[in-house]
Amino acid sequence: MLVSQLLLPVYTFTFLFGLPANILAFCTFCRKVHRKPTPIDILLLNLTISDLIFLTFLPFKMKEAHDDMIWTMPEDLCPLSSFMFFSTIYISTLFLTGVGFERYLGVAFPIQYSVYRRPRYAVISSVVFWLVGGLNLSIVYIVPFLPSNSSSVNGSVLQPSEKICYNNFTQEQLNILLPVRLELFLVLFCIPFLICGFCYINFIKILSRLPHISRRRRLRAIGLALGTLVVFAVCFGPYNASHVVGFVRAESEDWRDLALIFSTLNACLDPVIFYFSSATVRSAISGFVKGIREKVHVLKCKTIQSCS
Repeated sequence: MLVSQLLLPVYTFTFLFGLPANILAFCTFCRKVHRKPTPIDILLLNLTISDLIFLTFLPFKMKEAHDDMIWTMPEDLCPLSSFMFFSTIYISTLFLTGVGFERYLGVAFPIQYSVYRRPRYAVISSVVFWLVGGLNLSIVYIVPFLPSNSSSVNGSVLQPSEKICYNNFTQEQLNILLPVRLELFLVLFCIPFLICGFCYINFIKILSRLPHISRRRRLRAIGLALGTLVVFAVCFGPYNASHVVGFVRAESEDWRDLALIFSTLNACLDPVIFYFSSATVRSAISGFVKGIREKVHVLKCKTIQSCS
């Protein structure tokens, strides 16, 4: 199947690259939050946790893609893996929006924000983001138990030997699921994207007018803002667009799995945002790379000595 052939290498690359990068970011933010918590670090830590949960359950999707999208694992793992997979996608959009909002307040209202800047507000926001994302995606558990009088799934009879995980729905199920997907598009994608766009566009405008910031620092901050917006649109836009198209056409679009490729890659791109957002992360990565180089150098010296 073409879809599985495309998904499997993307899932594998995301897992192999994203897992160590996010583990490094997680350890770095944990130390920083423990030492001196700041709102931006708390938000980035939660974003990292969301990505790590996503990557933890990604192997189930890798196995599914390897089996040509046929679910061969225990049935109980299907709703669990789907819930974790999809909920963390939307939770990431909320935390990316929170990071953008925090950055905007820091440059637009520096004095007022420094007075009211408290880590507990970031903790409260994080709890709200987790609850909103989790409750909205609880539809993954509800849909399979909706009453249905139809034996057909998306117009075709489901063969006993086939087990498709959260991809074939009866008409009764679609009548509930499609409006919920539209709500996800409006509430968990459009609103966060508009807020993120407003914050970063004004962030860029304000930075462009500040004379006391070095050109290099200004360009790095502007590049980070533009990069975050591009990541937001490219990674989450196609998948959420499938919700709108599916609602209009009253069916679950077959290309939703292909759109998930971009959302999956977000787990690789978030560490790039961490790198440019936090000097601590940059220092940790530099130290990690330096340590690897030193070990390689020692191994080379030992090899040369043993050969001579």
